[in-house]
Amino acid sequence: MSTHTLSKYSFLNSARGWLIPVGLLLVWEVMSRQSAENAYAFASIEQIYHGLVEILSTGELQQGIAASLQRAFLGLLIGGFLGFSIGAVMAQWRVADVLIGPLYHMLRQVPLMGLVPLFSLWLGNGDPSKLVVVCLSAFYPLVLATYESLHQVESKYKEVGDVLKLSRTKTFIKILLPAALPNIFTGISFALAFAWLATIGSEILFSAGAGLGNIMMNAQAASRMDILIILTALIGLLGFLMNYLINKVGQYLFRWRNLR
Repeated sequence: MSTHTLSKYSFLNSARGWLIPVGLLLVWEVMSRQSAENAYAFASIEQIYHGLVEILSTGELQQGIAASLQRAFLGLLIGGFLGFSIGAVMAQWRVADVLIGPLYHMLRQVPLMGLVPLFSLWLGNGDPSKLVVVCLSAFYPLVLATYESLHQVESKYKEVGDVLKLSRTKTFIKILLPAALPNIFTGISFALAFAWLATIGSEILFSAGAGLGNIMMNAQAASRMDILIILTALIGLLGFLMNYLINKVGQYLFRWRNLR
């Protein structure tokens, strides 16, 4: 197959991917022009455009994006580090698994949003409560991913450490961790997705402070459907871009797997 044919085929596939989004936009625009009630429920593309210009001109959107992204990545960093550490300890030491495992599995069954009233009483409705929710959302999947990944390392890798007479710590750092890292990184991608969802959810539930969720609540109170649509689309776009970016990082870091 020629290069020209491949390029044409790739272009057609890309074009087909836009059929549904463009079709939905057209249906949305038609619905917005049917009646006054529809105009409220389905803000027109023109209204959405003017709303975007308005919220950009005030700087509120940029501030909200910065606050939400900072909260999500900080929660991922703190919760992910703690999750990795505890998962590794549980995987390496039977006593830690027996002591910590039951408590972890019990707590992770409690929906995070169900803990909101508790955090609100303890920490108030500001940034500390939001950060705790985001940290926990990243913590749970990283514990499980680290624990399972280390347990799934083939026994022949562990035998190498015995042959080389490495200490338990050196065996973990030089043999077990590198072997488990690709699967742990998959857990990090899940943790990032959960952290982003928890960020927006916590901002909606805890009213104080900056963030996209807070802007959504203000837009709802003001009956600004155009702003709500803009924010919903933006949250989805940012989540997609973060997922795409972390997948690309994973492909680059673990490109050696394709060479085996």
